[in-house]
Amino acid sequence: MARQSDFFPPLEYKADFSRFTVDTVLKRDVFSTVERGTWQAQDGKSYPAVRRRWNEVSLWFAPLAAILAGREIHGLAKVTYTGVTTPLLAVGSRFLVRGWIEGVPLQIARPHGDMHFFHSARAALRAVHRAGFSHNDLAKQQNWLRGADGEAWLTDFQLALPISRKSRLGRVLAYEDVRHLLKHKRTYCPDRLTPRELRMLDEKSIFARVWMATGKKVYRFVTRRLMSYSDTEGRGPRVTQVAPRIAAALEAHPSVAAVHMSDFQTLGGKVGLYAFVQLSAPVDAEALRAHLALMLPDRPHLDHLQIVPRLPRAASGEVRDDLLLLVARNQIEMIDALAGSEDMRALLADICRQRMNLTDRITRPAA
Repeated sequence: MARQSDFFPPLEYKADFSRFTVDTVLKRDVFSTVERGTWQAQDGKSYPAVRRRWNEVSLWFAPLAAILAGREIHGLAKVTYTGVTTPLLAVGSRFLVRGWIEGVPLQIARPHGDMHFFHSARAALRAVHRAGFSHNDLAKQQNWLRGADGEAWLTDFQLALPISRKSRLGRVLAYEDVRHLLKHKRTYCPDRLTPRELRMLDEKSIFARVWMATGKKVYRFVTRRLMSYSDTEGRGPRVTQVAPRIAAALEAHPSVAAVHMSDFQTLGGKVGLYAFVQLSAPVDAEALRAHLALMLPDRPHLDHLQIVPRLPRAASGEVRDDLLLLVARNQIEMIDALAGSEDMRALLADICRQRMNLTDRITRPAA
């Protein structure tokens, strides 16, 4: 399928904050808030867009937030013309607006065996490098999108740096970008790695080895210990700490066969937890919640508990977290395309009919 080529208006500076209408909060962390919505351009038309704003960041983090945002603005302004990333639409006082690309992150798309995606991803990376930038954050699957057009798209240029392929540092940074892409290819298409790609995976650059031995440890200490920040795409400890405790407590019930936890944004802009429960014997949700209260005296909040006929699983037996995440977030439009088999589509149709989160909208007036 050809890469989609939607028209976007020219880049606008000194833009008006109020011309963005918020629809959904996508992410919130100590450095910024990322929101999906519509942008009213100077031509009078509305465009689907994403706004990153750092106007409510703590004074402690404001200087670093401004630096990261400045890098993203500079990088996107230079690579927008490549057509492989979300285009930069507007820049204003402590916010930027970029275009919306219809698609899902790599960890949800899970392109097993999809060599077209990885050919597209390599071409996209070459285009960015030719434009004179390295991305530097492609180990994160959420920074790769699989578009509705089947192509690979790059997002989040906060750590991007200008490079020259003539300099050793530029070549090293470009090399590491490619290595991170190959790691994802190893996850989803391991049998399609070439001998040269296998060698690249085994041969870290000196920059990467030094970073792993020193810089990464310092980074983790500063962000996790001093700043109490963990990069979980805005989801935080509710997902990484509370959800596993709830899952373990539910699985201790004699009538529960398996549990899978997903997260979603609540109407209050907080992280909600959603439990999908497969039973081995009859029991109702009320009894399971009573069991949770006994097992977890501190009573961590569980927003939704849905009993399902069975958890959707891949051929490997792994739970299809990508599909359940879309159900939990009420973003069910792409489920049919991702489900694969007719049996999986039928199971997901049943789960979707009984879903308990009926909104993915966190709507509030633009400030």
